[in-house]
Amino acid sequence: MTIKENVEKILSELPEGVTLVGAAKTRTAEEIQEAVDVGVKIIGENYVQEAERAFRVIGRRAKWHLIGPLQRNKAKKAVEIFDMIETVDSVRIAREIDKRCRAIGKIMPVLIEINSGREEQKAGIFPEDALELIREISALSNIKIMGLMTMGPRFGNPEDSRPYFIKTRKIFEKIKSLNLPGVEMKYLSMGMTNSYKIAIEEGANMVRIGTLVFGRRD
Repeated sequence: MTIKENVEKILSELPEGVTLVGAAKTRTAEEIQEAVDVGVKIIGENYVQEAERAFRVIGRRAKWHLIGPLQRNKAKKAVEIFDMIETVDSVRIAREIDKRCRAIGKIMPVLIEINSGREEQKAGIFPEDALELIREISALSNIKIMGLMTMGPRFGNPEDSRPYFIKTRKIFEKIKSLNLPGVEMKYLSMGMTNSYKIAIEEGANMVRIGTLVFGRRD
């Protein structure tokens, strides 16, 4: 199937209120442009350099989300390109984003990344530390916390992801119920090509889909 056919199928099947992020890691600007032309409104990039290349071609015809970890030395460029950073997991990186945004008069919507599987090699904050981190970051004036994101462990069977999505949703609901100043729990970004249907069942309203949009990588 073509990118056009893939996108039309996904968009027709997503429940109302669920936002598609086209995960464009390693994809060409031409492929991304094709997806944007047929209705993908948000492009997710893992790396600032890759986003920069695609952004030069596509510009503001789509919104741009950073869905990979942000290195501090890339923060200046990242805040110029991205409309949301989904992977904030420390006060240190939040302060850097805040500082860079202040310099250009921008308020950056961010999601806090939860390491729901407690995997040592993965980015994200452990579930029990999320609330404290959110309280600290919410005091920064050029960042706006808009929700949570999780990757969860990768499984062959998407059903195995369910407990991690449930865990993240419970944190989301708890924080939402606290009505913290400067925190708007609006987005729960969970699920990828293999697991997004389970994620939606467990409350995700933002899904990051790559292979199903762009086809398998060569």
